[in-house]
Amino acid sequence: MLFFLLESFIILLPLLGSIAFMTLAERKVMASMQRRVGPNVVGFYGILQPFADGLKLLFKEAVIPSHANKVIFLISPFITLSLAIMGWAVIPFAKGTALADISLGVLFLMAISSLGIYGVLLAGWSANSKYAFLGSLRSSAQLVSYELPLAMVILIIVSITGSLSFLQIVEFQQGVWLIIPLLPLSLVWFIVILAETNRAPFDLPEAEQELVAGFMVEHSALPFAFFYLAEYGSILLMSTLTSLLFLGGYLLPFGLPSTPLLESLILGLKSSAIFFFFVWVRATLPRVRFDQLMVICWTTLLPIGFAFFIFTMSILVAFEITPS
Repeated sequence: MLFFLLESFIILLPLLGSIAFMTLAERKVMASMQRRVGPNVVGFYGILQPFADGLKLLFKEAVIPSHANKVIFLISPFITLSLAIMGWAVIPFAKGTALADISLGVLFLMAISSLGIYGVLLAGWSANSKYAFLGSLRSSAQLVSYELPLAMVILIIVSITGSLSFLQIVEFQQGVWLIIPLLPLSLVWFIVILAETNRAPFDLPEAEQELVAGFMVEHSALPFAFFYLAEYGSILLMSTLTSLLFLGGYLLPFGLPSTPLLESLILGLKSSAIFFFFVWVRATLPRVRFDQLMVICWTTLLPIGFAFFIFTMSILVAFEITPS
């Protein structure tokens, strides 16, 4: 038990640090793309800015609306952050180094990501504010809708690899990364994870022009910080998940020999490249309307997912390919 707790802290502390510095990386990259300066005052080249932001939120007064359900109002950010962190339990950072190496890791992660909607919905409802409630409803509709194409893409990969274990899915890509034969499907996946993490151009729950700041408009100080950490934690989790499903995870290219430390570094570099994609899209594309967001899901991405699933199953059956 003590060893498990120690291992959990070894993973949790660098994870929270990575989430904090992701905010700095995003602001720096966006500033460069938009010809701005970005954070450059706190520390050398602004490297201590995440600590300054954290201290500011820590010492700010948490304002709770007088008519809010105070218990649910305060516990909903904790639920959202906890679920965002729980998904890392089944992520293999190197061969055999997952915190919980279970055979149903993919199913566990999908269940955890689906539960994340409850924190958002409870936050909007408990604030007793029409703006927060509308933001939570829009976020719920968005997350529920885009869970379907997300699950469809994962189902195709599971059908090809024949396993729900992340370790076996990664080992299946020893010869070739799945992004090469499944390139069109990977594009669908990239669009879906943008919507699943409420990122631009699909950040409708936080549309400032329409809903002030979405479901978290009444939250401040630490509760707001928890939502912020949960959002970037989900982005980092989705970036790592993309690396595992399409880019060979911790595998080195060309079958080069590796060590656990090198494998973790490779996974981190691949995940960082996917995170750069998130920032690039945010700095480039304008926000779409909510009706356009839903139309993209139900009339484009979901039919494409079904078509790819039928096509993949037909190939596996026609050529009598049995995943090992």
